[in-house]
Amino acid sequence: MDVLVGSIDVRELLSSADLDSASPLSAPDLRLLIDRLNHRSLDIKSRVRSYALTHRSHFSDVFSLSSSLSSASLSLSDSLASLLSLLSDRPLDRDIRGVIRDVVAARRELAEKAEAARVVAVVADLADGLRASREEMRSGRMKEAAVRIRGMKERLRFGEEEESGEPAVFGMLRTEWTDCFDELQGDLARHVENSVHFEVENGRAIVRCKARTGGLEHCELYTILEAMEIVGVLDYGLGKVADSMIKYVMSPAICDGSINILIELDEDSVEKCETILRLLPSSEFQEHLDGPTIYARLIEVIKFIHKYIFFENEAWMQCFGRLTWQRMSDLIITYFLSKAVPDDASKVAEFQNIIRDAAEFENFLKDIKFISTDIKDERLSHFTQNVEVHFASKKRNEILAKARYIILQLDNIFSSENTLKAPLQTSSSSDGFSECVDLLFQPEKCFVSTSVSQLMELVHAALKDACMSSTRVAKEFYHAARDALLLYKAIVPVKLEKQLDSISQIAIIIHNDCYYLSQEILGLAFQYRADFPSGLKKHALFVDLAPTFYQMADIILEKQIKLVENSLTEAIDGADGFQNTHQPQQYASAKFSIEQVAFILEKVRIIWEPLMPVTTYKKSICILLDSVFSKITKDILLLDDMAAEETLQLQGLIHMALENLTSLFDSLISLVDEKEKSLELIWDQFNEMIPSLSKFRKLAGMMLMIRPIFFCNLLDMPLKSITAAWESCQLLNCGFIASEVENFVKAIFTDSPLRKECLWRIESSS
Repeated sequence: MDVLVGSIDVRELLSSADLDSASPLSAPDLRLLIDRLNHRSLDIKSRVRSYALTHRSHFSDVFSLSSSLSSASLSLSDSLASLLSLLSDRPLDRDIRGVIRDVVAARRELAEKAEAARVVAVVADLADGLRASREEMRSGRMKEAAVRIRGMKERLRFGEEEESGEPAVFGMLRTEWTDCFDELQGDLARHVENSVHFEVENGRAIVRCKARTGGLEHCELYTILEAMEIVGVLDYGLGKVADSMIKYVMSPAICDGSINILIELDEDSVEKCETILRLLPSSEFQEHLDGPTIYARLIEVIKFIHKYIFFENEAWMQCFGRLTWQRMSDLIITYFLSKAVPDDASKVAEFQNIIRDAAEFENFLKDIKFISTDIKDERLSHFTQNVEVHFASKKRNEILAKARYIILQLDNIFSSENTLKAPLQTSSSSDGFSECVDLLFQPEKCFVSTSVSQLMELVHAALKDACMSSTRVAKEFYHAARDALLLYKAIVPVKLEKQLDSISQIAIIIHNDCYYLSQEILGLAFQYRADFPSGLKKHALFVDLAPTFYQMADIILEKQIKLVENSLTEAIDGADGFQNTHQPQQYASAKFSIEQVAFILEKVRIIWEPLMPVTTYKKSICILLDSVFSKITKDILLLDDMAAEETLQLQGLIHMALENLTSLFDSLISLVDEKEKSLELIWDQFNEMIPSLSKFRKLAGMMLMIRPIFFCNLLDMPLKSITAAWESCQLLNCGFIASEVENFVKAIFTDSPLRKECLWRIESSS
């Protein structure tokens, strides 16, 4: 109906002149518009009526078709309702489902029974196979048993993960198969051992073609080996034979110079059929076997094995070679090749014959498949072709062995009872384990052990050899020299721990050793680096070792000083702080303590002075003296009350202490240059070396030279003089502090206005 298509545009009903888009429509316009709309509506109605009348037949057909379709749908609905009613009255679908379930269950049960029957058949077959295998083993048919067991292994699916729901009987069958396999493996190994028998006492290796084991029939060796190959137990079965062959045949052939090898073949009896390899004593004894002799013996033995044990089978021979080659080659290297390594470079050329013989021997082994063609099996050639390295390694081992021997000799000498009890001599000509040496970087001498002197000679010799060698060899010599020095560091502190923990000359000798080594090591690089091969110059390093030995020397010396200080402190503590010395008993105790201190220091001087470097001795003694003076001065200044008689006794004790130490000061004076032996210069030096000495001298009132010289001392000074000495800084320069002077004044002088004034002046000027 085209007349109804589209929409009516109101603007078309009005003339364009009458229409103003900017203003609303007026009443006349609206009336005009209504009239025109009515006219248009009537026109449309007439057109629709005309169209309906024109297409009446079409509309009639459409209405008829709709009526027929409606009737058909009603009929179909009635039929479906009847069918549903029929189904609801008789539950046929449930009967069908029940029948289907029964059919499925029956088929499943039938399949399970069929599967169970197959499993039972397989289990029965496997069980029969295992029984048959055991019967075959008992009857001596080892090859058949091996084939059967190998087949059952595949059927039992060894090596695969067990499936869930697998019958437990298969696990039992696998266990039984394993037992059967172990039994077969053991029987085969016993057969091989009976077929290849070793009579050690007679030096014989007997190979029987047929052997009887237990109550079994004769089994051929060839068949046994075939069975072992089938089940893959050649390595296990031949293991003991390989061990015995190495131990009883090959090892004597390589090491024993008094035997000959003979092969005997007995074919008189087919059942017996024995071949014997004999090791017979030889009338010609060779202390050192040469390469051709060793290789000829081994070739004869290996040919015997190849022909009479393995029947020239390559696979069996290769398996036996894997079991024996490494140990056999190690024996050849240990007892022949390593000993043939040249001792010096001039003999390296002669080693070429040994290299050639080793290569020919390995080629023979490759030809009979005893070893593979892989380069990793050329163990002898690899060793001989690296003779330069072996030469250097041998020299390095010799150097380290000699260094160890030298160092252990030091331990043996210093650990002996005679050495510990007898005093050490200070002359190198009078003993065999110490000597005087010059320090490299100091114009001084000291005594070191003969062992450390020999050790340095060994190090110098190794480095000289390094200068004349190739880079490869020079590196070995260089590392040997370093390791020899490190051996001293590793061994001596452990072996001589007891001696180092006590006051002894041995500890001082070891201190000197370490000090001497630290200086010698610093000089090695300057001495040899320029002559080292170019490949070693950049890597050679010694300076890292020097601080280690210097530190060892310091630790030993510090321990010795600490031990002496402990003894001195214990002796001084015996004076009970120098209290009440006006009493006879207390005075005797204090006097004994002073004598003990002097005795200890004199003993230390006797031990140290002849052995130590001058500067080290001087420094160490000054440390001890400073410790003694500080301790005694501190104890006296801590006294809170001193009677007049007590001060006199203290003066006497201090005077005695300084007199007893005269020899010790004389030893220090002897170290001063003759030009500097004036009184003032000596005391200036002593005051610098011993910080507490000036304080002690001020307290003691004595100057120590060849003879005692007295001067004004605190114990004799009047109160005003003490105060003036403090204000003039005289006491301060001697090391006194205000609190010490105040306590001293309080201890000496009774309370008075003068003492209060002096104490105030001391406190004010501090």
